[in-house]
Amino acid sequence: MKLSTRHRRAAAALLVLALVTTGCRGGGGETKAGVGVSDDPCPGAVNKDNGCIYLGTISDLTEGPFAALAVPITEAQKAFWNKVNKDGGIGGYDIDVTKYVRDNKYNPELHNQAYQEIKPNVLALAQTLGSPTTAAIIKDLENSEVVAAPASWTSAWAFSDVILESGTNYCLESMNAIDYAIDEFSPKSVMAVHYAGDYGADAAAGAQIGSETNKLTFTAVETSSGQQNQAGAIDAIVSKKPDLVILTTGPTDAAVIIGQAAARGYRGRYIGTSPTWNPGLLKSPAAPAIKAQYLQSGPWATFTSDTPGHKAMRAALGSSVQGNDGYTSGWVWSYPLKAALEKAAAAGDLTRKGLLKALKEVKSVDYQGMLPEGAGNYADDPNKAVVRESIIAKPDDKSPTGVSTVKDFYVGKTAKDYKLDGPCFEKLD
Repeated sequence: MKLSTRHRRAAAALLVLALVTTGCRGGGGETKAGVGVSDDPCPGAVNKDNGCIYLGTISDLTEGPFAALAVPITEAQKAFWNKVNKDGGIGGYDIDVTKYVRDNKYNPELHNQAYQEIKPNVLALAQTLGSPTTAAIIKDLENSEVVAAPASWTSAWAFSDVILESGTNYCLESMNAIDYAIDEFSPKSVMAVHYAGDYGADAAAGAQIGSETNKLTFTAVETSSGQQNQAGAIDAIVSKKPDLVILTTGPTDAAVIIGQAAARGYRGRYIGTSPTWNPGLLKSPAAPAIKAQYLQSGPWATFTSDTPGHKAMRAALGSSVQGNDGYTSGWVWSYPLKAALEKAAAAGDLTRKGLLKALKEVKSVDYQGMLPEGAGNYADDPNKAVVRESIIAKPDDKSPTGVSTVKDFYVGKTAKDYKLDGPCFEKLD
């Protein structure tokens, strides 16, 4: 059993008090500390008398399709935990999310290698970016009781005890996108253009369910990452001319698809799931088509919103940071891990088993208004606990993130009534 400096002092004081008052009681205030938890202060510690909790980060930081989002996600998480440390830390410990940061290049094999490298040194993962990449380590996470905050929204996470997902999943997000489209421009046909696996296929499954519920014609077209690989998707859009495309790719591939389909005469509408967007799209050759044809769905409001959480995020990041909703996502994803760590520390058990036990007792998380009240339920069954609300945004040159919200925390009838009884991507025809 290891104790931080603060806890050793507290335990000693409590022991003296116990001996005075009862004659033989001791050990009060002790905290079990496991892998990734040290009595020594963090490197560059804010609080020199605190111990250190090390959290790992595995993200797409250089050449993968989501690097433009992943870098600000990672920076926002550093700012989040720095604020936690400035506020005193958690249970006598500062939190370090800088020492064990690794690049997965959005490659499942590299992701697993990075995870195995840092696993012996971290209590939990502050970030594991990507659905297929996280799927490559999920069994090990579960077997080792390593709690992880995902940088993704697949519906599969609702069925894993070790994952602290935030916001609605791709499946329900796509259902909401279709119901919103029906209210706004009455599409009769829908095409899901998507990456393979439990990112793209999860969104496509939601689009299929939404289409079937609303009696719309539906087709799904799978594509792979890389500008040179989009010809098939573009051909399918141009030839079939769907009224609405639910687009689930990376930002660069989205620009290629939208721009080239428009050049070949396609005038239908797109709604992209959250990771599809990056503000750089408005500076691409596809910008005119994007402004005319594209809407963006997402799990929470954009960077410039006025909730207490958004304001705290912007203050922590500083005025020099340019708006990017990667920052918003990184900040939001950190709240539930903070809540679980606080509960584990209060219970005196900062081991992996103790953190997992604490997480399973969390019924709601204070997201400071960035998610609806009641979000962050990890104690109930997935169908009851899942967040069903999502937002719709439009391209906006005046917004730092390139989009502005037009529909806040919207729930369509399809998502409202849907019974989440398993990962949606398993149901895609």
